Parts: sequence; C-alpha cells; structure tokens
Amino acid sequence: MTESTVAVATRASIAKPATKPARPHFSSGPCAKPPGWDASKLAVEVLGRSHRSKLGKARLQYAIDLMRELLKLPDTHRIGIVPGSDTGAFEMAMWTMLGAREVTALAWESFGEGWVTDAVKQLKIEPTVVRADYGQLPDLSQVDWSNDVLFTWNGTTSGVRVPNGDWIPADREGLSFADATSAVFAYDLPWDKIDVATFSWQKVLGGEGGHGVLILGPRAVERLTEYTPAWPLPKVFRLVSKGALTEGVFKGETINTPSMLAVEDAIFALEWAKSVGGAAGLIARSDANAAALDKIVAERDWLGHLAVDEASRSKTSVCLTVEGADEALIKAMASALEKEGAAFDVAGYRDAPPGLRIWCGATVDTADIEALGPWLDWAYATAKASN
Repeated sequence: MTESTVAVATRASIAKPATKPARPHFSSGPCAKPPGWDASKLAVEVLGRSHRSKLGKARLQYAIDLMRELLKLPDTHRIGIVPGSDTGAFEMAMWTMLGAREVTALAWESFGEGWVTDAVKQLKIEPTVVRADYGQLPDLSQVDWSNDVLFTWNGTTSGVRVPNGDWIPADREGLSFADATSAVFAYDLPWDKIDVATFSWQKVLGGEGGHGVLILGPRAVERLTEYTPAWPLPKVFRLVSKGALTEGVFKGETINTPSMLAVEDAIFALEWAKSVGGAAGLIARSDANAAALDKIVAERDWLGHLAVDEASRSKTSVCLTVEGADEALIKAMASALEKEGAAFDVAGYRDAPPGLRIWCGATVDTADIEALGPWLDWAYATAKASN
C-alpha cells in the first residue's frame, strides 16, 4: 500500500473495493464452516435415533476416533465428548481434580481470568495468580510446578499464546490443565506435557457449539480415581463411579444427551480436515492465513498487533490495534463491514482493548484474508470521516 493511499485512508472516505471475501466469516467463535460445507452434505441417518442406540454410539465413537487419528494422540490419553462447550469441559476438569494440591492460575485474557474467578469464588481455593496485561504473556518462569497449573494455550480474546511446551517440565509434580480451545488443530501440541486439555469443535474445526472435548492424560486419570474433592459434583461433571473412571464417557457414551446433528457436523469437519492433510494440513492453513494478515498489518501504519512479540502471537485469533481507536470507532468499522457483507464479527472482544479480531484458523481461505485488506482501509476511512 502506498504512502499516499495510507494518508487518504486515514483522512477521508475511499472507494469501496471491487472484490469482497468470498466467505466473509472472520468470527473467533463460532468460526467459519469448512470450505465446501453444506447442510445437505451431513449424514442424517442417526437423527431421531437414541444416542445410546448402536448407531448413535458408533457415530460418537467415530468422532472420537477421528480426533485421535488427526491429532496423533497417544493411546495413553482418553478423549470424551462432554456438555457445555470448552467452558463445560474445563470446569468439569477443575471441579473433579482441583483441591488435591496447591494451584497456580495464569491469566492474560478474559477466559484465564474466568478460571481464576471459578477457583476463588466457586471452589473457594486461593490460587497463586500470575497475570499479564492484554497482549502480553506472563513470565512463565514464575510457575511452580509442584502446583496444579491452569492456563490458556491460546488466548482467544488477547491474541497471545504460549510459544510451545518447553516451559512445562517432564518431571512436574502438579497437573497441567490447558484450555486449548483455539489451539487444538492449529498448533503441534506436546501431548506428553499436557495432563488435561479441553477444546470445542466450534473453533478450529468450524463446528457447531454446545459440546466440549475433554482429553485426559494418564496422570489426570490417576488423580480422578485416587482423589475425591470436598465439594459436591453436578451429575454432568461426574467422571468416576465407585472409585473407577467411567470409561464409557471416552467410548461414545456421553453423560447427557448430545445433539447428534452437531456430532454429524463435527464429523463432516473432521473428515474435511483429513482430506487436507490432517492436523499438519490444518496447521499449514492457519499459518498461511496468519502470514497473509501479517502482510496486511505491515503495509498499514494505522494497524498493529496487540501481541507485539511474534513468538507468542496467536495464529488463529489475531487481535489488532487500530490507531486512535475507541469503542465507537471499532463499532462503526465492524458495522460498516457487516452491512457491506465484506466481513462479519471482526470487533475485538468486549473486555479487550478496543481493536479488531480476525480469525485466521484453518477453515478460513487465505484468499479471503487477502481480500480483507482493502476493505479494512475503506472501513477505517469511513469510520474516521464520520467520527
């Protein structure tokens, strides 16, 4: 983008770009459907059947098997489909396993702060809290791994992620609890460093919401079977019966009634993921999208990354700063883009500093990210002119 164009874009209205993103879905959750998705392509034989029927359980098990295959998850780790999206899955892990030892909670965005609130106000424990501002990553060297540790692998509302698992020791005493909802299928996760991981289909896979996925390593299973928390457990959180893990949860026997339509939608996404190269293919697509957005930012002096450190910058939920932006300006930009059908749901999270948030996960096509740049110029100029 030339200097003169930048100057014009920051001072007055410019012409609308001629080309729009073919799929202008840039929401950070629920996210864009996989390319080629159509409701008519979903298998519907299981609809109207019991999820406990032979067919129902087979489809749930198939979804679990596909996730294991694509993630290359070791046999030591169990996968369960649970209620309540990622939030339900992570709170299930907290309620059933915390309290056995001291807890450290990392918070650098709103969902990490939510886990702190759960621990303090609901479970009545006093965790050590390691915080950082939006756009920053806490000093991971402060983490005491004799404690159980709660953290968000990819901060969807701040655009900050942990770079890798090197900071998690192999000989840790406590359990690692990773809220990985915008990270699973977007990064090569070190499963030997993760005792508990949670995510939802509605993020990188572009699936429908309402269901969470709980992944347990062997140390988490040991905790579940050897420790009984002091607080009562709702039925939907119970993973142990008579001192033994309820293995059926990890074989398609869900705790409550799932939406089999949502399950079929997830299966579509997982089969699509397999067709583009599995987890490696999904990671490559996210990387390409993030690189395309980086180029857009680099070419515009009024755009920046909230996460300044590239090593800890998200490649899925990318949060952008906008020069001179307040809440009203961002709302005007997002509304203008939505009205034109050029970009949906790009305003930053409500608790984050005013800015834009662009989903760059695997279900987005790189060409649509590239087409977004000129529309951001137009929306910024239009919003500034009317401000």
